[in-house]
Amino acid sequence: MRDLDSKAREAKEKKAALGPDIDLSSFSIDNPLHEQISDIEHLPETERDRMLMAGIDTKKGGRSGTYLQKDGTSVYSTSLQEGLEIIPIKTALEKLDWVQDYYWKLLDVDTDKYTARARLDLHNGYLIRALPGAKITFPAQACMYLEKEGFSQNVHNIVIAEEGSELHIITGCATAAHVSRGLHVGISEYYVKKGAKLSFTMIHHWADDVEVRPRSAGVVEEGGLFLNNYISMKPVKSLQMYPTTYLKGKGAVARFYSLLVGSPGGELDVGGRVYLSAEDTRAEVISRAITNGGAIVARGDLIGEVPGVRGHLECQGLILNGGSIHAIPELTGKVDGVDMSHEAAVGKIAQEEILYLMSRGLSEEEATATIVRGFLNVDIPGLPAPLKEEIDRAVELSRHDMM
Repeated sequence: MRDLDSKAREAKEKKAALGPDIDLSSFSIDNPLHEQISDIEHLPETERDRMLMAGIDTKKGGRSGTYLQKDGTSVYSTSLQEGLEIIPIKTALEKLDWVQDYYWKLLDVDTDKYTARARLDLHNGYLIRALPGAKITFPAQACMYLEKEGFSQNVHNIVIAEEGSELHIITGCATAAHVSRGLHVGISEYYVKKGAKLSFTMIHHWADDVEVRPRSAGVVEEGGLFLNNYISMKPVKSLQMYPTTYLKGKGAVARFYSLLVGSPGGELDVGGRVYLSAEDTRAEVISRAITNGGAIVARGDLIGEVPGVRGHLECQGLILNGGSIHAIPELTGKVDGVDMSHEAAVGKIAQEEILYLMSRGLSEEEATATIVRGFLNVDIPGLPAPLKEEIDRAVELSRHDMM
């Protein structure tokens, strides 16, 4: 069998099936020097403010651990709760032999040139693991921060919720205030073991000319639960992601929720695919998309492979000030006895709704903002209160930009 590097070299120029093509040679992979930091509270205020807008709290308390990467350098990594491991991926690969059992096991290194780049030009990334039976009550957090203009940040992340554990993660991606252009290529592999619960919430706060190409996959064993929440409400040049999850054990559950805002000139192609491959598995893919002049493609794909599985897709789109929304729900039933459904709607704010709220004393702007806030208020079952608060805060911070 060819090794990973050989496969990656052959795939270097392969185009992705989705999203606009990117000239990788126009971005630098030369990593600038960043020193390790001893305390995340000692970051400059401007950096802490940028990270906070992506859900990263640099104050002590309220987080079970933190991973921070600037450009290609892991500068801070710590766990504050017993049963939680947070390790830079390069360190984990060097010191822990068992990590190879999880590295590049759910994704093919030769899928496209972005997966190839992440293999051949890997900077770093993280391993976050909840030990068997551990209940990580406060969220762990990870931040990917772009500080160098025109830099290609190439990362590989592995998340493992061992048997019977509970793990909540919030990962924020952000750029320094002076950065306008960059590329983020991220590989993520998620493993939810028997009876475990993993909630993974991503908040992206990129710049106008940043391009983003995450590639991720997960597997959920018997009785496991995987909540995957994605929020992108700030301007970005192009984003393309289509995570795949395999429900392999009886009673496994996956729920994908996304909140998207497309700004003028931006292109967002976001979706989720779930294979329901075991008895009594369930899946939801729910998206709320608002375009303020950008182009959004909202995808969802459920594949029912055994009788008795249940799945639902839902895409709601709102056009505020031009742009486009393309909803693509797909259902595939391969046997008798599957129960899967979808609904999709794209439209604009009804004038009568605005007039009704104005009759109650709101201005037109206040009425529109109220409707938008309600549209983005998605109830995510099983999400702990601290993460729900982070999502609400991200929506509120972004709402003014949409008006």
